[in-house]
Amino acid sequence: MNQEYCTVSQINQWIKLMFDNSAYLKKIYLKGEISNFKHHTSGHLYFTLKDDESRISAIMFRSAASSLGFVPEDGMNVLVTGRVSVYPAGGNYQIYVDKMEQDGLGNLYIEFEKLKKKLALEGLFDPAHKKVIPKYPTKIGIVTASTGAAIKDILSTIERRYPICETILFPSLVQGASASKDVAEKIKIAQNYDLDLLIVGRGGGSIEDLWAFNEEIVARAIFESKVPVISAVGHEVDVTIADFVADKRAPTPTGAAEMAVPTIDEVKKTFHTIELKLASFLEIKLKEASLELKKLEESYVLSHPMIIYENQIQKLDGLEENLHQALKQYLVQRKMMLDHIESSYVLQNPQTLYEQKEKDVKNYQVLLLKNINRIFSLKYHDFQLMVQTLKLVNPLNILEKGYSVVKKDGHIIKDSHVLKVKDELNIDFSKGSISVEVKEIIK
Repeated sequence: MNQEYCTVSQINQWIKLMFDNSAYLKKIYLKGEISNFKHHTSGHLYFTLKDDESRISAIMFRSAASSLGFVPEDGMNVLVTGRVSVYPAGGNYQIYVDKMEQDGLGNLYIEFEKLKKKLALEGLFDPAHKKVIPKYPTKIGIVTASTGAAIKDILSTIERRYPICETILFPSLVQGASASKDVAEKIKIAQNYDLDLLIVGRGGGSIEDLWAFNEEIVARAIFESKVPVISAVGHEVDVTIADFVADKRAPTPTGAAEMAVPTIDEVKKTFHTIELKLASFLEIKLKEASLELKKLEESYVLSHPMIIYENQIQKLDGLEENLHQALKQYLVQRKMMLDHIESSYVLQNPQTLYEQKEKDVKNYQVLLLKNINRIFSLKYHDFQLMVQTLKLVNPLNILEKGYSVVKKDGHIIKDSHVLKVKDELNIDFSKGSISVEVKEIIK
């Protein structure tokens, strides 16, 4: 019986096809320990992932490996994401790694993404809040450790490029549990030093080493800084929350210093350019002024200056003539008024004015007397009416008709019911009064 035999390549391709079509193997999450690590000159990473009982070959191509934030090495525990497939030429299966991180750092990455999302929603990363980095700073503050490569690189770079710039170090912890609080505090203190720019950062390290710059307290301190901030944390591949909030991110501390200050040669070149522009501007202005001066020198007025003098003399003569005419007219008017007053009847006959006034006074006297008599007569008539009215309401008049007034204790008695036998009463008559005693009350 004839049998069809397949080749090794065919079986390996068939097995690869089975692997590639498996939904479970297209994306898996795997953890293990690195061994047999090799960083190929091509940039690809070859290694083995193992646990206590098994192992699997792994490859990470250069495109994926370029984003690693650490250097893998044998014995390191890692978390990887990738797909499992077969390498047909060798007939062995392996994991093709897309992402890799150190085991134990997963929670840190989760916290990083959570805080990043929160602060982004609040607008702390918004370009509208970014302050402009000054081109020629005179005083720069630096928040970093007082020892280490970072501060040395920053200071040496500034000194080499722009030695006229003053630098102030605000020494801070940059690693450990208290680092974030200390960095935030130093950023706030730096606000009181009249700085043009502030560099905040440290040298490279693991994600745990750089974690202080992923804390919310540092992010808010940078955002609230009135001084423009350049973040300089770790190496170029290291990205922290501070980088997103800062007004400018530098790939390294040295890069931050280069961003912060120009070189002396650049300044000299700028000044030379300004000098050339200024010289050109002055030359143009001098030419314009020269032309204007020449124009004035050739003007008819300056060539014949007496014209201005003659015109002014003629103008002065006109004003003088107008003044004489105005004075003459004024004097004529005043003379006419004086003649009118001198020729008036009153001045010609002053006795007549006196006699007229005397006559007016006598008329006023007669009129006043008449008014006084009239007012007196009216007031006397009113008085007589008031007297008659008072007589009508005077109770004494009633007594003159034979009536009398009975009183007890000074009170007039109107009703006999208020009296008792032997009460003493006073009776007032029109003329005189008597005292009596009640003997009987008749109801």
